Amino acid sequence: IGSSYGLGYAGQAASGALSEDPDKFGVIFPIQALPGSQGIFGLLVGFLILVKIGVLGAVTGEMTTMRGIYALICALPVGVVGVVSGIWMGKACTSSIQLVSRKPSEFGKAIIAPALIETYAVFGLLMSFMMWLKL
Repeated sequence: IGSSYGLGYAGQAASGALSEDPDKFGVIFPIQALPGSQGIFGLLVGFLILVKIGVLGAVTGEMTTMRGIYALICALPVGVVGVVSGIWMGKACTSSIQLVSRKPSEFGKAIIAPALIETYAVFGLLMSFMMWLKL
């Protein structure tokens, strides 16, 4: 959900910038794509949980109610952080796209703000993964 909002915000900014100068696609597209990472992180944790509980692959233990609740809890860090960071990353990417549309040479500086937000998405992924190891 967060990635969808973030990609939407960044996509609007990218479309506006590219309508003025389509030649800047190469510097704008990587910034526009950044908010999609939270969705990928959530998908990864979802697949890991589905494998562990036996939906995809062999069951690695008895599926109890408590184990099911713990599987849900394992998904919470990446899910909650993904929603919030995806939305805010999209907003940061919007500003970054505006910067590189005016000054393409500032790509390195423009990517810093979204990258800082990405750090927290990675923290959510790592926490979910560490919890998954005990599932």
